Amino acid sequence: MVSGHKVVSIETQDKARITAKVVFLNPIVDLAFLLPSKSLDHLPEMYVQPAGTLQNMDRVAVLGYPYGMPFTVTDGIVSAVKQQMDGRYYIQTDAAVNPGNSGGPLVNLRGEVIGVTTSKFTNADNVGFAIPVEDLMHDLESFAENVEMQFSVKCPSCGSLLFEKTEYCFNCGAAIDQETLFDEPSLTPLAIFVETALQGLGIDPVIARNGFDYWEFHQGSSMVRIFVYNKDYLYTTSPLVNLPKSDLEAVYRYILSNPQPPFSFGIFQGRIYMSYRQHLSDLQTSRKEEIQQNIALFAQKADEMDNFLIEQYSCIRSEYSKFD
Repeated sequence: MVSGHKVVSIETQDKARITAKVVFLNPIVDLAFLLPSKSLDHLPEMYVQPAGTLQNMDRVAVLGYPYGMPFTVTDGIVSAVKQQMDGRYYIQTDAAVNPGNSGGPLVNLRGEVIGVTTSKFTNADNVGFAIPVEDLMHDLESFAENVEMQFSVKCPSCGSLLFEKTEYCFNCGAAIDQETLFDEPSLTPLAIFVETALQGLGIDPVIARNGFDYWEFHQGSSMVRIFVYNKDYLYTTSPLVNLPKSDLEAVYRYILSNPQPPFSFGIFQGRIYMSYRQHLSDLQTSRKEEIQQNIALFAQKADEMDNFLIEQYSCIRSEYSKFD
């Protein structure tokens, strides 16, 4: 999830996003530590239970956000307390593990953390793996050396912390994959174009990134998405509201009147969208700054339009809306 990046975003339960520094990587067990840019309130206390007390057939639960869905708990049993994979031991469970669970806790029936779920091995059904909590505690002990909270990488061979890009570990001489562990990917020209527009809105682009050349964020109550469609067009779109239950003629007439040029309206599966489409070739013309300004204006207008459609035409707030 964080490979190749030193600053990432964290999404909280209420869909708010904040940035976080990557301050520790252990590439062997696929584990990272993040330092949030601000304090996360109301976090529960965490209790750990060494896996030495764990037995096969014990009941366990995997916690997380599979496929970006709301918080989910899946339960199962411990299939193997010490399953050897790639020369290391993992806790194997038949509890459902999907993308989005990785990095979340594996807990026992008392809610004590016994491992950290990993999606490193995903080639079999009904088989999930977790890093034993003892490995997590050892990494926390190693991380204690990072008093200045810098980006650091744990040497895959000797476990020393590396703070600077290097070809070989300063302690044991093991080869280090510099490109994978230390180098950040360069932004594409399209990403630079879009993120310049987002900065004009006062939005940190890191928070808005949701994939390769894909951005998603809330402007006020409205969700805004920016992405490339069919390799030819840059789309900015917002699922504003759902259609009202009655008196549809009035809202249809409004939408068909093209009320907010250069933005257009459409209806798909009972939901009203506002969109702005530009051919990618236009981004290299003299209209470049105009398009960036329109993207910023689009986000502001989306925040106005959802409320307008609700108040004026009794439309229903979209499930994508964000409530303050």
